[in-house]
Amino acid sequence: MMTDAMAMFDVLRQSVQPGIVDVLERFVRDAPDRRLGRINVLAFAASEGLDEEQTIAAFLHASRLGIFDMSWNILCPGCGGVLDVNASLKTVHADTYTCTLCSAGYEPTLDDMVDVTFTISPRVRHIEAHNPHELPPLEYFRQIYWGSGIDLPEEDYESKVEEFVLEVLELPPGEKAVISLYLPEGFAVVFEPVTHAAYFLEVKGEPTKERKSLSLVFDRSYSQSEALEIRPGPVRIQVENHTDVRTLPSVCVANDALHALLGHRRPFLTAKRLLSNQTFRDIFRTDTIDIDQRLKIASLTFLFTDLRGSTELYEKVGDLAAFELVKAHFSVLNQIVAQEAGAVVKTIGDAVMATFPTSDRAVAAAMRMRDAMRELNTQRGSEDLLLKIGIHEGPCIAVSLNERQDYFGQTVNIASRVQHLATSHEIFATSSVLDNARASSFLADRGLNPMSHNVALRGITNEISIFSIP
Repeated sequence: MMTDAMAMFDVLRQSVQPGIVDVLERFVRDAPDRRLGRINVLAFAASEGLDEEQTIAAFLHASRLGIFDMSWNILCPGCGGVLDVNASLKTVHADTYTCTLCSAGYEPTLDDMVDVTFTISPRVRHIEAHNPHELPPLEYFRQIYWGSGIDLPEEDYESKVEEFVLEVLELPPGEKAVISLYLPEGFAVVFEPVTHAAYFLEVKGEPTKERKSLSLVFDRSYSQSEALEIRPGPVRIQVENHTDVRTLPSVCVANDALHALLGHRRPFLTAKRLLSNQTFRDIFRTDTIDIDQRLKIASLTFLFTDLRGSTELYEKVGDLAAFELVKAHFSVLNQIVAQEAGAVVKTIGDAVMATFPTSDRAVAAAMRMRDAMRELNTQRGSEDLLLKIGIHEGPCIAVSLNERQDYFGQTVNIASRVQHLATSHEIFATSSVLDNARASSFLADRGLNPMSHNVALRGITNEISIFSIP
C-alpha cells in the first residue's frame, strides 16, 4: 500500500473509531482484488463482527478522503443484475430501467433498486476490476454484472456457474465467432453481460441430429425479441460484436442451478438507507440530488418533534437560559436520531424533522427522546421541556430544496399533523407505523399497549387511525 494511502488512514482515525480503521486498513492491504470492488458494507460489517452504523460511517469518511469510490448501482429486482452504474444519485434520471434477462422494465425506487457500494480507489491500490474489459468472463459476471445483494459462493464459484453456463466467449470489438454446441431440452438464453443483450431459445420437441444455425448481433441498441423455438440437438450460433469494446456472449440454461445461485440473497446498503444516515447527510450535504430530480421511495418513516410551550419558556427563564435549554434538547435529539440509524432532515424553530429507514427505529428513537427529556427536566428540577412526537410511515419523493436534501409528499404532511395533535409527553404513531412487526414487538416487549382512536386531519379526505404510546 502506498505511503500517502497510509497517511489517509491516519487522517481517517480522527473521525472514525481506530479499531474499525485498523480492520479497514488490513482489508485494503491483504484482501484479494475481487473483494475490493463494489464492497457490500453490510456484508463486510457482518463478516468482521463490526457495528453496521459505525462501518457505514467509516466507509463514508474513507470515501470523502479518496480511499474508496462510491457507486450507486441500479439493480434489477428480479435477477439482481446491475442495469446502470452512477458515481452519484444526480445521474439517475431514467423513468424506467429494463432488464433484458428478466424481460421486464422497472421504475426506479430508492428502497431496493439502488445498491450503494464502495470500490478501492486506484490511487490507493490497483485491482483487476479497474479494467473490467480485461477480466476473465466468469469474473466479469461476478465483479461487474451482479449486484452486491447476490451472495455468491467464495469457494466453488466457478464450478457452480459451470452448472448453467454451457459456453462463454470473449469477442473483441468488430469480431465474429461461432459457438457450436448441443442444446438439451429446456429454456436457454444467449446472454451478453456488457451490452445486456439477451436472446431466448425455447428448446423443445423431438431431438434432431440436423444442425440448426443462428446468427446474433451484439450492439448497444438491443431490443427485446420473442423466444425462438428450436428442437433439442446440435446448434451453430454465429455471434458478431458491433460495439467498440470486448463482449462476452454466453449460452446459459435456465435450470435449478441458475435459480439457486441467483436466489441466494443478502442485505445491501440501499440508497434509501444512506439518505437517512446522519453521517452521509453531514458529509455530502448538498451534493446528493439535482434541483430538478424527483426520486421515489416506497416506504420511509418520518418523525416530527416539537417543544410544547417554548414561548412561555422564554418568558419564564429568559432568552439566554431558554436558548441554552433548547440547544441542549436539540443536541440530545440529534444524538438519539443518529444512534437509531436515522437522520435529522431539518429543524424548524424548536421542531425537528427526522427520517428512519424502518418504523421500529423511529419508535425506539421516540421512546428514548421522551426518556431523555424527562431526565433533563429531573436534572433541572422543572417541567420546562415537554416534547410532542408524531410518527408516520409511507411513500414519498426525495428532492433537493433550499440547498439540502429534503422529502416531499402526503406522508410528510400527515407525519407533521400527527405531531401537532400530540400533547406533552405523548408519542402519536399511525397504524402504518405499528403495522411494522418489529415496531409492535418492540412495544409489546416493554409491556406497552398503544391506545387507538380515529382522527380527521386537515386536507386528508379519510379519517386515519392514530395510536397513543403510553
